[in-house]
Amino acid sequence: MSAFSRFTPLIQSLPSTIPFVGPEAIERQRGRPIAARIGANESGFGPAESVISAVREAAGGTWKYADPENHDLKQALAARLGISPANIAIGEGIDGLLGQIVRMVIEPGMPVVTSLGAYPTFNYHVVGHGGRLVTVPYAGDREDLDGLLAAVKRENAPLVYFANPDNPMGSWWPADRIVEFARALPETTLFILDEAYCETAPADAVPAISALIEMPNVVRTRTFSKAYGLAGSRIGYVIATPGTAQAFDKIRNHFGMNRIGVAAAIAALADQGYLKEVTAKIAASRQRIAAIGTGNGLSPLASATNFVAIDCGRDAVFARAIVDTLMNDHGIFIRMPGVAPLNRCIRVSTGPEAEMALFEAALPEVLKKLA
Repeated sequence: MSAFSRFTPLIQSLPSTIPFVGPEAIERQRGRPIAARIGANESGFGPAESVISAVREAAGGTWKYADPENHDLKQALAARLGISPANIAIGEGIDGLLGQIVRMVIEPGMPVVTSLGAYPTFNYHVVGHGGRLVTVPYAGDREDLDGLLAAVKRENAPLVYFANPDNPMGSWWPADRIVEFARALPETTLFILDEAYCETAPADAVPAISALIEMPNVVRTRTFSKAYGLAGSRIGYVIATPGTAQAFDKIRNHFGMNRIGVAAAIAALADQGYLKEVTAKIAASRQRIAAIGTGNGLSPLASATNFVAIDCGRDAVFARAIVDTLMNDHGIFIRMPGVAPLNRCIRVSTGPEAEMALFEAALPEVLKKLA
């Protein structure tokens, strides 16, 4: 297969891969639909009815570009968070924002510190911009804050990434340790605190907005993809100092937001009653997944996210066999962490009872087949 002859050396050196194979691609490969979509950390509970109504109302205006300043969404977020709109930048999900952050900070060859096995899309952006990944192993299935700090100082790294709660293990650190970590970093190191799962976490795991809002070298990334049920709308945002937030305007796609998705996000923020309801459903579903795992002789890990990592007690080969057999024999889509020792686990997203029942029925059959 031929390709253009003058791509940059960086592009020519990169593998033709994406961070995740989507369930749609799996359906195409199988030639039949997935029965239970509980692998991508979406919200199978969906958005609020008020959000669906807002989407219907906004659909007629989809011929118009979204407001390039994202004024109304910034105002709604600022009111909810108790900060100024100037502290907020809007982007196409956290994934899009991560790419912008890397672009703003990293030049080819610069070191970027992250945890070995943490969110692979961040790594994808770092490598795509020519950065050099410096990884720190997890400690006890939790990201190693002391190890990350030591790596930053050793490498004089301009960028460090840490998610709390964490993907793929669901683990978390208390808020005071996060603040301590942020304050211990050099002022020349930008700290990405990925809070994609903050709505499902215990209150003491999420630092107060005021605790970090004055630090120019801290950006907190959040999303409407998880608890709010809007993964397909691609709405994310950054909380930072005004100067840091304003830097996104220099490189962002000013017409990158979709108008219907922005309307959905504003409506979702307004319906905090539904958010409370759905986070309770997520917590109950976590317990359901854990009980299924325990009932089959496996060891679920404590989780503060909308998924549960389950220790299968062996190695990656066994965990992969469970993932593949669930899909091939039962049409149940789950995922697993990518590197050892995390990849001894499978990862199951929370969802409606019908999908939990399918998983509960299939798992013992799969384990018996693999015994």
